[in-house]
Amino acid sequence: MALHFLLDEPATAAAGDAVTLTGTEAHHAATVRRVRVGEEVTLGDGRGAWLTGRVESVAPREVVVRIEQRMDAAAPRPRVVLVQALAKGDRDELAVQAATELGVDEIVPWQASRSVSRWDAAKAAKGRARWATIAREAAKQAHRAWLPDVVELTTTAALVQRAAASLVLVLEPTAEDALSDLALDAADGRDIVLVVGPEGGIAPEELGALTTGGARPVRLGDTVLRTSTAGPAALAVVSTLLGRW
Repeated sequence: MALHFLLDEPATAAAGDAVTLTGTEAHHAATVRRVRVGEEVTLGDGRGAWLTGRVESVAPREVVVRIEQRMDAAAPRPRVVLVQALAKGDRDELAVQAATELGVDEIVPWQASRSVSRWDAAKAAKGRARWATIAREAAKQAHRAWLPDVVELTTTAALVQRAAASLVLVLEPTAEDALSDLALDAADGRDIVLVVGPEGGIAPEELGALTTGGARPVRLGDTVLRTSTAGPAALAVVSTLLGRW
């Protein structure tokens, strides 16, 4: 499989055009991956453009690729969203990485009441940027045409409001319904929102508010998964139910 690299700007190139990688991506291509003149590579802009070409020249800060083919992938529908509660250590970051590799379309950091990690305004900006970087690198590794959006820190109240227009599924080990038993319609235009709690689980008052607002509790089997693995596991199930896998 050809090496894949990401552009910093929306791709406008067509077959026959030359595209120049610069900055960190050029360094990664030239120094880390050691691309060679004549080697086939693919380029993407994270918004559906998929360019196939051959390396024309290589320098530490500039790699030129001559485009041979362009394809444009449609945005996935329905969108699958991961609401990931903040967790201690790097567990929430592990969830972001794996979820991106598995095809999530949007990632929402959630300040749950039981989250050990707390983000103030400054930490929220840095944390979101960190998650976006992790998602970008994971999407590049997975050869994804579309990068997931990493949005601002959300609250339980905002999630309740979202349940009015989206199919919100709260991962809860005590739920009666199994996620794998749901009938998901790929033609349904609503976002499928998977809500994952922190290490201590979702607080009863939060679960009650979400359920009252229209969210549906679901479980993953008979075991209790870590906050770092629950979201990716649920994504795998949803991808199968939607016929994407």
